[in-house]
Parts: sequence; structure tokens; C-alpha cells
Amino acid sequence: MWIERTSSGRLLAAARQFPAVVLTGARQTGKTALLRHVFPNASFIPLDLPSNSEAAEQDPQRFLGGFPEPVILDEVQYAPALLRYLKVRIDADRHRMGRFLMTGSQSFPLMNSVSESLAGRCAVIPLPTLSSAEVLRANKGELEVGDFLFRGGFPELHRDPGVNGLEFFSSYVATYLERDVRSVLRVGSLRDFERFIRACAMRSGGLLNFTDLARDVGIAGTTAKDWLSVLEASGLVVLLEPYFGNVSKRLIRAPKLYLTDTGLMCFLCGVSSPDTLVRSMFIGPVWETFVLGQILRAKAATISPASVYFWRDAHGTEVDFVIAKEGRLRLVEAKWTENLPKRPLPSGAPWPGARTSKAAGGRQLGPLLKVAAEIKGQTADEHWVACRPARSYRVSDEPMVRLIDAFRFEQWC
Repeated sequence: MWIERTSSGRLLAAARQFPAVVLTGARQTGKTALLRHVFPNASFIPLDLPSNSEAAEQDPQRFLGGFPEPVILDEVQYAPALLRYLKVRIDADRHRMGRFLMTGSQSFPLMNSVSESLAGRCAVIPLPTLSSAEVLRANKGELEVGDFLFRGGFPELHRDPGVNGLEFFSSYVATYLERDVRSVLRVGSLRDFERFIRACAMRSGGLLNFTDLARDVGIAGTTAKDWLSVLEASGLVVLLEPYFGNVSKRLIRAPKLYLTDTGLMCFLCGVSSPDTLVRSMFIGPVWETFVLGQILRAKAATISPASVYFWRDAHGTEVDFVIAKEGRLRLVEAKWTENLPKRPLPSGAPWPGARTSKAAGGRQLGPLLKVAAEIKGQTADEHWVACRPARSYRVSDEPMVRLIDAFRFEQWC
């Protein structure tokens, strides 16, 4: 089953504007499949085959001469010398676009080579795992939220529902450790690194403290920083920075750590089934991780100028996410709940004027309302509670607060 990717439009637009395009992201996010689907007539060269990568490195002119353009160069990080030749070839005919379409999974070395060789000639597009909206469209709306959170967004798990998710992730972690970590970091103990990945999963949604993380795994703080950099560059984790604006309060400076896929997070946290997940202590952090993933997927697919942060001041007042766009700030709270106590307003009804902390749902919305008051003048048209209501609605006594079904919502940025 083919699942249409929201990033297809951005990919086509980039190929019309740049001679080369690099589709990057974690392993198994569907990069190769997407390029072959969008460009079915392009030549295909898998550079993870040693014979191909060796030929491309030793004599790139002769090697590429055997393939008509456009060319898909799969896993281009295995032939970094090829990028220097591509620069020469592109400059010889600078205005022909969409000639070289590349994928790369190891962003660390790959991005260094791209920035050195193809600056200004190449578009770099991140491809995350599937969003819930993409899977819902493919399944005509038939998808349970708990099942998706547990299974995650790796395309292989949705292409064939018969694939055992636990087996997939077990193999994925082992393969990632052997292929990527050994080649990039030359880690002496893969067991320590696997424990490190699991410790990161357990902390998804929390403030990053390198000292605590390193101590719990039994490694040095500098080692923890190096290892986390590789996880981030490989597309498996994201560090969310706190928002800083023209406010007088001192804000927390440490970033928050998130995994990029809830299925991988569930596996690393030892969750064995969707039912176990929704009854476990992990459901809150998993839901928060999911909501951030949806925001970042929407941003990547639409080339949105929005930036995403979190808010937490020195007194502990926290809002999960701040979406900054065009000088306006939208606050987003992620809550694993179906509804807040409320009196729904009719669609299109004007906001009521009353605003009080004792309003319906006010106790749960207190931090959001407090921060919204602090950013008065910068606030967006409305703020969101990302939960699981049967339909989107506005909280009756709280102006500018809307509950949205984060599982089906798409217009994040």
C-alpha cells in the first residue's frame, strides 16, 4: 500500500528550483520510496552497494556517465567524493534543474559534504516518519489513536499491518547501532550506547540534564553530549529550545529532549501493547512527544517560517509548545484527555468577553492563560489545547482557547 506523503509537493518544487536535492532523515522513513514514486523515470543507483560506492569514488565521471539524468543517488553518504564531482557537473550546466536526487541517512558526515561541495546548488529536505494525518488518509479514517502511538510512523509498519512492530524496532535498533553508530562514533561498548538511547526515551518531554543522563548510564558527560549529537543528527531525537522574547522574567535555558517517533519511544521504554500504553505512566510523555512530532512534520512539509519552542520560567510556569510565526506567538498545551469541562460554542460563534481562572477548565488551563497574559500584544488569534475531543471547540469562558483533535489536525504552522 502506497501512503501519499505531504512532503511530495515540497520535493517537486525543490527539484524545479535546484539542480540537486537531498532528502535526509532517519533510516527507514521512506526516503528512497518517495523519490522513486515522485520521479518514476529517474535512473536509480544504490550507493550502499560496495561495488557502486567504490566505482563512484574512484572514477565518478565514468560511473555517472552510464546513467541518464535525472539520477537518484541512494545513500549518497557512502560516496562523499562523488559530491565534489557533482559540483563540477552542475556548474557546467547551471540552469538545468532536478538532475541529481539524493538520499542520506547519516546527517553528520553527509551535511558536512553537502555544505562544502554543493552550497547554493542543492536543496536539503528532511523527511520524518509518517504523520497520523498521512496514515489516516491512507486508511480512509480508520485508525485508533492508541494503535498509532504504539506503532509509530515508520512506513514499513503501515505498508504491511502484519509486520510485528516489536520485531521491527528490535532489528532497527540493532541495525542502527551496528551501521551508523560504529561508523560515526566508533563506540567501544554498544551495550552502553543502547542503554543511553533507552535513557533518552525515558526522558522524552523532559528538560535535558547532561549530568543526570550521563550518571544514570554510567558514562562521562562529554561522552553523553557526543552521543546525543549523533542521535540528533541521525533524526532520532530533537532538542527543543526555550522561548526567549522581550519579557522581564528569567526563563529556563536548558532544552527539552524528545524522540522523533512514538513507536520507537514505546519500544525503548518497554511498552508491549497499545492497551498497556494508554494505562501506563508513559502515556502523557508519549502524547506530548506525538504532538511535537505533528507540529514539526507540518513545518517540514510546508516550508513554514514558523519556529517552535517551549515556555518555562524560573518559577515553573510551563507551556508545552510555543509556535512563533510572523511576530505572533501561539501557545499549545498537549493533554491526553478527550475533553475539558466545558460548554461548547456553536461553530462561528463570537468569543465571550468573560475571562477568569474559575472558568470551565480554568484549573487545567491556568499556565496557558498566565503565559498568554504575559505575551499580550504578541499573542496569536487563538491558543490550542491539543487533546482528543470528538470535535474542535472553544472553551466557553476562556477567550482564544480552542480544543483541537491533535490526532486528525494538520494546520499546525
